[in-house]
Amino acid sequence: MSRLFGTDGVRGVANQDLTPELALRLGRAAGHVLGGRGHSIVIGRDTRRSGRMLEGALAAGLCSVGIDVRLLGHIPTPGLAYLTKTKEFVAGAVISASHNPAPDNGIKFFDHSGQKLPDAIEDEIEHAMADEKGLPRPTEGGIGLVGDSRGLVQEYVLFLGTIAPRSTGLKIVLDCANGATYKVAPEVFRRAGADVTVIFDQPDGQNINAGCGATQPEALAAEVMARGADVGFAFDGDGDRAITVDAKGHIHDGDLVLALAARHFARHGRLVPKLVVGTVMSNGALEALLGEDGIELVRTKVGDRYVWEEMTRRGAQFGGEPSGHVIFRDYHTTGDGIFTALEVLSLMHAEKKPLHELAAALVRWPQVTRNVKVPRRGEWEQSPLLAAVKKEEAALGTAGRILVRASGTEPVLRIMVEARDEMVASSTAARLEDIAKRELV
Repeated sequence: MSRLFGTDGVRGVANQDLTPELALRLGRAAGHVLGGRGHSIVIGRDTRRSGRMLEGALAAGLCSVGIDVRLLGHIPTPGLAYLTKTKEFVAGAVISASHNPAPDNGIKFFDHSGQKLPDAIEDEIEHAMADEKGLPRPTEGGIGLVGDSRGLVQEYVLFLGTIAPRSTGLKIVLDCANGATYKVAPEVFRRAGADVTVIFDQPDGQNINAGCGATQPEALAAEVMARGADVGFAFDGDGDRAITVDAKGHIHDGDLVLALAARHFARHGRLVPKLVVGTVMSNGALEALLGEDGIELVRTKVGDRYVWEEMTRRGAQFGGEPSGHVIFRDYHTTGDGIFTALEVLSLMHAEKKPLHELAAALVRWPQVTRNVKVPRRGEWEQSPLLAAVKKEEAALGTAGRILVRASGTEPVLRIMVEARDEMVASSTAARLEDIAKRELV
């Protein structure tokens, strides 16, 4: 039997893979494992049509094992994590599929410290689902209650306000992806005094992430240029990512945020330890630029949970992914798109420079990716391809790198080559692709 929990909770097409029946069973098992009778769990969701359906089923499952449930309604995932940590909740659950299209949905839990559940706890929940007869079924006064706690969302807004720099006169465009940030983000930036234009803030349950948001920021770039804005921010459906657009219409990913924050703090003697946590997808230009200031880039597997684990292990202040997940460990336990955007504004203010000038130092290295359809993709490390990769890596030296990984969802071997020179990256990827096609059939 395959594992129910993936790298970011339980995901699937709502009402097909992720059914209300499954949500109810998940609620019963999770409620029992995470505390049981006498405890409270808070639930938030993004703007998908299926959200209320799954919310009702999950809440019913939790109540049936004696858990009290508090409903937040629409709230960004990091807001849910923040409230779980700061209030008397044993855990929190968010119903969202993040940047995925509207038909998808997901259920993800946070523990009382605002962190994603470790694998061992998720496994315990799955085991409890497989042995449902062993779960309690209290009656009368033992049944949990459901309450409306939408007012708590304002406490998250106030928290963001404490770190928002004064932005009077600054023209900002926000792309809310028709998702969970559509109310919170505009309020935060307007309270800071900014002149705010908001796009994609009219969710109808089916337009979340559709042609907008952090995965498709081109519309934001066009709006920034049309409005003559100073900066723009695109969030994803659940609000844990932010992609930035400068006044010239240039789009910048999470690597730039890490570069700006780390270099600024290092120059002022406040980056302790002197390192940043990224992933295998972090661009080589980030590593080279940080290295000029004596800052180490530590890479992890793709996934913000792995970034957080490494940050905690090494005591790092900053970490993140090019996708826009950026974690500021002193303030948060997870990526927060609105928080990240506010930090960018703070850095602009502190450096007294517009974003396009700050971004000029980070010139991304070209990347070439070849998706090679080969049936024996999982055996590439036992084939002549491994020796070829090592040979090409030696040739690139510090001017590039190679990442090869087998897809877990399709018969594809992904070969990514990054180099300072685009022609070098392209020719290297082509040579490795030919070897893969010859040796892994």
